[in-house]
Amino acid sequence: MIGKAIVFANQKGGVGKTTTAVNLGAYLAEAGKQVLLVDFDPQANTSSSVGADTQGPGVYDLLMGRCTPEEAIQETSVPGLTIIPSNIHLTGATVELIDAKEREYQLKRIVEPLRSRFDFVFIDCPPSLGLLTLNGLVAADSVIIPLQCEYFAMEGLSKLMQTIRRVQERLNPALQIGGILFTMYDARTRLAHEVVEEVTGYFKQKVFRTIIPRNVRLSEAPSFARPINQYDPQCIGAVSYKRLAEEVLAHG
Repeated sequence: MIGKAIVFANQKGGVGKTTTAVNLGAYLAEAGKQVLLVDFDPQANTSSSVGADTQGPGVYDLLMGRCTPEEAIQETSVPGLTIIPSNIHLTGATVELIDAKEREYQLKRIVEPLRSRFDFVFIDCPPSLGLLTLNGLVAADSVIIPLQCEYFAMEGLSKLMQTIRRVQERLNPALQIGGILFTMYDARTRLAHEVVEEVTGYFKQKVFRTIIPRNVRLSEAPSFARPINQYDPQCIGAVSYKRLAEEVLAHG
């Protein structure tokens, strides 16, 4: 078994990147899959969303060769969902890796040996197009792009697609667009409809059928260190992420 490595990327913050990585991972684990979350963001929101200990060994220590994957991987409250946590020390990695040989391949070096142990490896990147996100794009088979239904969405998507094309040309020719996911959708606004229509018209099959609505319970869940399937499995946000997991499993 060689698990799929999927990176969640968008240089704009607050678009549901971490929410998607955590909750999609939780529902895939609930469906019987082994899922590893790799928190590659110094803000460590993925780690706190599942209650991980950010004081012990984590992804920064792995990058620096200070620990083994076995020492860094932590269990979560969801059976089958594990995590390599992050912390603020990862900020220093950007500087420390500047002069490193094959600096864009450092995360791939960590992820590659782990793929035989997991069905899915999810990499959550910071909201930027810097060295950490480049490492995520190089380490992955595909990229899922959470896209908030708002005015500047298309502009940000255009820049991200340029970066992905450069990565495909120079660093990771096998990288594919796993899908564009609309998040924070508000059916009451005309703008949300227009964004969905325009992006779907351009990217067609690359757009997930599932749309994640605005949902207060999704926003609350991280403060309780629980994925939505444990915090409130009946809410509309939970139902949407469960549907997304089914879509991912159905279409690979």
